[in-house]
Amino acid sequence: MPSFGAGEWIIILLVVLLLFGSAKLPALARSLGRSARILKAETKGLHDDDDGDKAADQPGQPGQQAQGQQAQAQSADARAEAARLREEAARLEREAAQQQYGSGARPLTSGEPIQGVPVSDPDRLRKS
Repeated sequence: MPSFGAGEWIIILLVVLLLFGSAKLPALARSLGRSARILKAETKGLHDDDDGDKAADQPGQPGQQAQGQQAQAQSADARAEAARLREEAARLEREAAQQQYGSGARPLTSGEPIQGVPVSDPDRLRKS
């Protein structure tokens, strides 16, 4: 199989430059770089998964059990924090609604237009 010399590479690069244009070459190189990075990360992930499977097959690893318990505790803490934040958000929304409606404003009824745009009934949409 013949190898390419410097002259052949220059001709190939000129043909590529003519085909794609000088404006698109940087974008093409950037896209190629991103694809290579993604491929590298995915292959590394596959190797890590293989290593993780081998380690999971070996029972009695106290370090991994401790890490699993720590991860479960962090997950439970995160869920508790998320629930607390949802409750706080709901409380603040109720307070804002009470302040708004208490100051003379009233909730919109179904079909009442807002600046000419009809308002649909969200409960009716959920039931369908």
